[in-house]
Amino acid sequence: MDEMDRTPDAAEEERVANQKAVALKYDMEQDAAPKVIAKGRGHVAEHILSTAQQNSIPVYRNTTLVNMLMALEIDREIPPELYKAIAEVMAYVYRIDKQKGAANARRNLGAGGRPVL
Repeated sequence: MDEMDRTPDAAEEERVANQKAVALKYDMEQDAAPKVIAKGRGHVAEHILSTAQQNSIPVYRNTTLVNMLMALEIDREIPPELYKAIAEVMAYVYRIDKQKGAANARRNLGAGGRPVL
């Protein structure tokens, strides 16, 4: 079946079926490294991404990295070989959080520099 023969629904189903997602958690006070806390393909991946969006959790898209992380067991710390790649993810998340914080601070400031409650 080529691209022209697929219905929009079939194309969407194929996209969902091929989707992968991994969720990481890092508690600097308790963990030596980030941990894989959820992973999945297809509809499970869609659920992970939907949950992230609903909770304003940044999503970092990297096919190569997600493929490597899919091989790890859930609730295990990432191995040292992936530290550099995960550091890039953490820097991305930090930048997003910082931008959101600055935007929220600007939005909450009213006339005269007072917070709007």
